[in-house]
Amino acid sequence: MTVYFIGAGPGDPELITVKGQRLIRSCPVILYAGSLVPAAVLDGHRAERVVNTAELHLQQIIALLAEAHALGQDVARVHSGDPSLYGAIGEQIRELRALNIPFEIVPGVTATAACAALLEAELTLPEVAQTVILTRYGHNSPMPAGEELGALASHRATLAIHLGVQHLPRIIDELLPYYGADCPIAVVHRASWPDQDWVRGTLADIEARVAVKGFRRTALILVGRVLATDDFAQSALYAEATRHLYRLD
Repeated sequence: MTVYFIGAGPGDPELITVKGQRLIRSCPVILYAGSLVPAAVLDGHRAERVVNTAELHLQQIIALLAEAHALGQDVARVHSGDPSLYGAIGEQIRELRALNIPFEIVPGVTATAACAALLEAELTLPEVAQTVILTRYGHNSPMPAGEELGALASHRATLAIHLGVQHLPRIIDELLPYYGADCPIAVVHRASWPDQDWVRGTLADIEARVAVKGFRRTALILVGRVLATDDFAQSALYAEATRHLYRLD
């Protein structure tokens, strides 16, 4: 018996790995985060038991996993995006280890990747940005020392900020000293879902543009020069002079 933590992707039911889909269709028990995972992700399942965990607390979830373990039933524990990012699987894994219940993590497509695809952007451009920082805005709970938004912004890397659109004015204030008012920014609402929407702008005007859209939650903020430039160096990867292993004599 194994508990499979499966990344369901950002919303589009087709943005799930073949392995994740296979497990969902074969496991006799499915526990899924119904507030974040569309029901269509479960299409084709033959599970004996399907539980929406949106209203359950941790110990109730662990009790269900322990029950399946006692019955020798594999569990598809389905999370949105990639479960290793803001998926709250760490606390579940800690409990499973204490109970000696086997588990495996199946990666998924991140919301950041879905947003980049929607915006037709490469987040790492030569001589513009070679680093992507995925973080969240720590308004309600403090960030670890050194991970405050201002500290991260000092690197001027491409930023993907989760759970921050409600605090956009404060985020802009913290970013301005490092990125400048003309820095491109995009706010993407429910990337890859049927009602996906987005807005582009700069740090100077994005607040007003988001207000027009009315985004209040379930949005990801992307910041960086990579979002609006054609002025970047040619990659060495496909340069004519680059000698790859397969080109060697």
